[in-house]
Amino acid sequence: MKTLLSAAAFVAFALSASPASAAMMACTSANMMKSTAMMTGTADTPAKMAMNKEMAMANTDMSMGKMKGACMHYMKAQKAMSMK
Repeated sequence: MKTLLSAAAFVAFALSASPASAAMMACTSANMMKSTAMMTGTADTPAKMAMNKEMAMANTDMSMGKMKGACMHYMKAQKAMSMK
């Protein structure tokens, strides 16, 4: 529960810090699964490779209980996928 609260606080801070990030999905395991599923249908591009790398780091951090790091990598993954 403590981890979820800290993750929610981090996401709220990240979303309020820049208006451009408001369109990004919140940092939850459900949204990470949705992003991963969405990513499998896209063509192999440098953006997809960058997203794969960031998602792998996010999953590693999440499995070790480092939600702040996981959320940072998840946000970077979303930014990488939005670049063309």
